[in-house]
Amino acid sequence: MGEKRSAHPGAAGREAEAEGPASVRNVALIGPSGAGKTSLVESLALAAGAVERAGRVADGTTLSDHDESEHRQHRSVRLSLTPLRWQGCRLNLLDTPGYADFAGELHAGLHAADAALFVVSAASPLDGTARMLWRECERTAIPRALVVTHLDAPQADFEATAEACRSLPSDGDPDAVAPLHLPLAADGAPTALAWLLSRRVGDYADGSHVERTPATGQLPRIDEARGRLIESLIAQSEDEALMERYLAGEECDASTLVADLAAAIARGSFFPVLAAGPAPEGGGLGLGARELLEFAVAALPGPQRRRPVRARAYAGGGEAQLACDPQGPLAASVVQTSTDPYVGRVSLVRVFSGTLRPDDAVHVTGPTHGEEPGARTCEERIGGLSAPFGTRQSPAAGAVAGDVVSVAKLSSAETGDTLSAGGAPLLLETWPPPEPLLPTAVEAHGRSDEDKLSHGLARLVAEDPTMRLEQNSETGQLVLWCLGEAHLDVALERLGRRYGVHVDTVPYRVPLRETFASATSARGRLVKQSGGHGQYAVCEITVEPLAEGAGIEFVDEVVGGAVPRQFIPSVEKGVRAQAERGVTAGRPLVDLRVRLTDGKAHPVDSSDAAFQTAGALALRECAGRARVRLLEPVAELTVHVGEEYVGAVMSDLSARRGRVLGTRQATDGSGAAVSALVPERELGRYAVDLRALSHGTGRFSRSHAGHEPMPQQQAAKILEADLDEG
Repeated sequence: MGEKRSAHPGAAGREAEAEGPASVRNVALIGPSGAGKTSLVESLALAAGAVERAGRVADGTTLSDHDESEHRQHRSVRLSLTPLRWQGCRLNLLDTPGYADFAGELHAGLHAADAALFVVSAASPLDGTARMLWRECERTAIPRALVVTHLDAPQADFEATAEACRSLPSDGDPDAVAPLHLPLAADGAPTALAWLLSRRVGDYADGSHVERTPATGQLPRIDEARGRLIESLIAQSEDEALMERYLAGEECDASTLVADLAAAIARGSFFPVLAAGPAPEGGGLGLGARELLEFAVAALPGPQRRRPVRARAYAGGGEAQLACDPQGPLAASVVQTSTDPYVGRVSLVRVFSGTLRPDDAVHVTGPTHGEEPGARTCEERIGGLSAPFGTRQSPAAGAVAGDVVSVAKLSSAETGDTLSAGGAPLLLETWPPPEPLLPTAVEAHGRSDEDKLSHGLARLVAEDPTMRLEQNSETGQLVLWCLGEAHLDVALERLGRRYGVHVDTVPYRVPLRETFASATSARGRLVKQSGGHGQYAVCEITVEPLAEGAGIEFVDEVVGGAVPRQFIPSVEKGVRAQAERGVTAGRPLVDLRVRLTDGKAHPVDSSDAAFQTAGALALRECAGRARVRLLEPVAELTVHVGEEYVGAVMSDLSARRGRVLGTRQATDGSGAAVSALVPERELGRYAVDLRALSHGTGRFSRSHAGHEPMPQQQAAKILEADLDEG
């Protein structure tokens, strides 16, 4: 039957190192948690001869490079790189997390890759999480193919799963998705795979790969599926010459079809569906592993087909478009930063232009947190370069444009920074990390942790741009913002394990403000005599509330010189300082007009300090005569959910004292966008609650919309608690 058996599964993989960008493929594996991405990486590594058996490299070290804590609940939480060699190509597989709490690692993987394999399970239907991840791929316009796994599971149906995948593209074109493979079953379990373009079958029945021609009884099914594939492929590639040949009944050779397939994938107009299975536990190759490696090399776009990246000079000036050229100026991006207990800081770097070599002097350029991009640069010398493979690091002589490599001991590099050559530092366009929206206040667990707390947290934030550290000046709390509870748990575990810092989490407090509910007047009087110069100052003020956002307005209405002119600024300074400190429980006082109407001074004992104190006393006296009203911050939310969750989201927002402003169709076709104003006190756990409400598919953004009066009943409870604490 024309059989051709692979003598050794890795024989074709042990070829020369990649010599240039044309010999590199950077492929991200995207998919929901549990879809089988990591198992697929292990199966491909086995087929490429990089491992002796699933999960175990030749020297006995493990393929997985995650810490034990990061394996909890069977989900990876970090982007991991597995470089393979196949048919003269270096294939960099970037395994991304499928859980929403670690979306920053997903974004980093999409930034580093030139193509993606979108992994779905035949054992479970396409859910909201899979569709959300597909939308993320669409936002980056990354070329991709789909891989169906778990074909050996009960009730698994490859063709039904492939049909369901036709609904993924947001443009609604079902012909953009078509199977490239057709699993062939024996005794109910798939043991072979038909490559439709070539009409060849890869048989994995005995654990090896045997290439043969299809059996006579299999040809009708293969030819029917092949015809549908070719029609979709020709339509999406817009190859008119091939269309004419096909309509004329001419046989289309496989090489021409593969060239059109590669062109359609690179354009982002066609998404073929492939099949794959894990490597058997007893040894042998996983179903479709060889075909998937060949597909990646022949049909997925390499770095040269990626659009040029934008780079601007650090010191200002023009902007350049950098192509993937090993001879061009060095421009590389730090896509991940981690800490190795033996090596120290390790940076995963994607080279977009030029060539990176050990001992090169480079500029590390990036934004300083809270400042304009490009506000930080320093020069460092590159340490060793390596290709990570699980727990093993293989030294690399260099990294050409298009490659991904690990760089050791870049002490100042943070995720998102740019590495460039000396002379004129460059700053590459960065990818926007998801905004952390879950706040948690932390405190040092013990005295020994206090000195190390700030440094440890700063290192965590430098490694992970989806975390944000905030020292809230109004509440005095140190707040760590994360993407979700799992993200927080892993962060605090790393903090303790890597940096020896242990913290306690405490309730997060939203900073409140105060104002007066009505106008009132009072006198501030300071009269002290204790030998020598005394202190004397009297001032009378009238306070009235202003509109939200007006701040503190001070008006001088003194007549007849009752308060000497040189002391009027002193009264204002004292009033403003007391307003900043608050008049009840340390909350700032805002939105008031303070009118200085009268006062008294002493020719000897009056002073700047005395009138500052009198102004502060007068404001405190006013607080005792008028009702103080609490103001709470309000956020404007935009919540993106599927149409089926809009009603539940609106009800939940109303229960949080929110005011829904309206709904509209999301611009990316992912459902609806609900806008609302919601008190920030009601949003502490909204990132977690929305995920539960929308089955993991909802997302939201927020912005400060101002302050509004707190309902009297809730304000009374807070003021009562203030008295208890006092």
